[in-house]
Parts: sequence; C-alpha cells; structure tokens
Amino acid sequence: QVQLVESGGGLVQAGGSLRLSCAASGRALSNYAVAWFRQTPGKERDFVAYRSRTGILTNYVPSVKGRFTISRDNAKNTVYLQMNSLKPEDTAVYYCAADMDRVGIGVRDYEYWGQGTQVTVSS
Repeated sequence: QVQLVESGGGLVQAGGSLRLSCAASGRALSNYAVAWFRQTPGKERDFVAYRSRTGILTNYVPSVKGRFTISRDNAKNTVYLQMNSLKPEDTAVYYCAADMDRVGIGVRDYEYWGQGTQVTVSS
C-alpha cells in the first residue's frame, strides 16, 4: 500500500499563492489516480481536483477551475496542487488521496489518504 504525506500549507493573504505537495512512499504513485479534497470544521470533505493515473483525465470543482492546478512528478513520487488567486473561502484542511482502481469526485473513490495540511487565506 501507499503512504501519503501532505505539506506546504500555511497562512496567505487573499490573492496569494501556495503550492501543496503530497509525497508518497511504499509504492510508486504512477500506479495510482490522485486527487485533492478539502474540509472545513463541521462540513463534509469536498472534492477539489483529480488526475488520472495516465494523466489523460483531470477534473476540478468549478470554484477552483482556472486558479488551481493538479500535477504529478512520478520521478519524485509526489503530487502537487498549485493554488493561485486564493480566496478566503479556500480556507480548509487539504487532503491528498490515491486509488489504484478508481478515479472520481467522491471520498469513497479513494482508498489511501494523507493526514491533511491547513490552508488559511486571510482577507
């Protein structure tokens, strides 16, 4: 199985940028579809973006389309989420996820999860 560890979160002003990283160990991430989700207190974990194993398929929640980019570096066994033009409503704990067999926008589409990294956008 694969282990995922996120990093790169922090405090940023509205309009700023952050790049989140999700480092994988245990297995080659190239064998997995990968995704980012986010969650705020008291709410469900919501889909942000996914990238299929081959990279042919990508998908973004409409609220981040054009501002966020999901990418992967298989040589580094790492997935990234580049976040530009950040807004206060992007504030959340961000989680990366991976699955060998499925890709989708639901939490249940992914078997492996990281521990999350906090992103706070101030107005």
